[in-house]
Amino acid sequence: WSSDVCSSDLSDAIRGIQENVLEAMLDQALPRNVPHEDWDLDGLRETIARDFNAIVEPGAWLEAEPELDEQIFRARITDAVLGSYAAKAERYGPELMQHLEKDIMLRTLDQAWREHLAAMDYLRQGIHLRSYAQKDYRYEYKREAYELFTAMLERVKYETVSVLTRVEVRSEAELQREEEERQRRLTEALRAQHAEAQSVLAGAAAEDDSEPELLPSAHRVPPPAPA
Repeated sequence: WSSDVCSSDLSDAIRGIQENVLEAMLDQALPRNVPHEDWDLDGLRETIARDFNAIVEPGAWLEAEPELDEQIFRARITDAVLGSYAAKAERYGPELMQHLEKDIMLRTLDQAWREHLAAMDYLRQGIHLRSYAQKDYRYEYKREAYELFTAMLERVKYETVSVLTRVEVRSEAELQREEEERQRRLTEALRAQHAEAQSVLAGAAAEDDSEPELLPSAHRVPPPAPA
């Protein structure tokens, strides 16, 4: 990992991570030696769409080809996800993709490492309690520390791949068009508010003109005196 992260071109490492993550995900959704009817095909489709920004229809594929070989079926799903990412890489170009891959991997690894250190600190604080359960706390510490580290690496792999497939980078021209559109909407909103304010003021002035003028108190006619 250290040599991969220090490299300027992580495309091969990212490809390997993608294949590893997809294989683990397929193993979970499509357990081997389990009937196709028990596979979580809808969950698999939703996960791939949400986390990897790719469209697959495994249920429709199996319905159209009930005897489809499992390895071919898995390869079709993997190729769809990798193909979607390859299309993005071609659209952005190698220079931008290399920057994105390295930046996102480093950011993800940094955040995961911070969380891992916090988890290790929590583990150290409570590890002596294992002795109350007749367990060797030193062995338990090594075992749980290894599990935490392994889980961190798997999380880094998954999140790196997921973010890379979902992130979108806008060009200067797109940003300029968005800014112009924002300014246009803002101008229209200000004009509408100005017109509404003028309408309210005009209505208030019209009401003032229609009210009868009251005499000053000094010139009012006093009521007649009682008989």
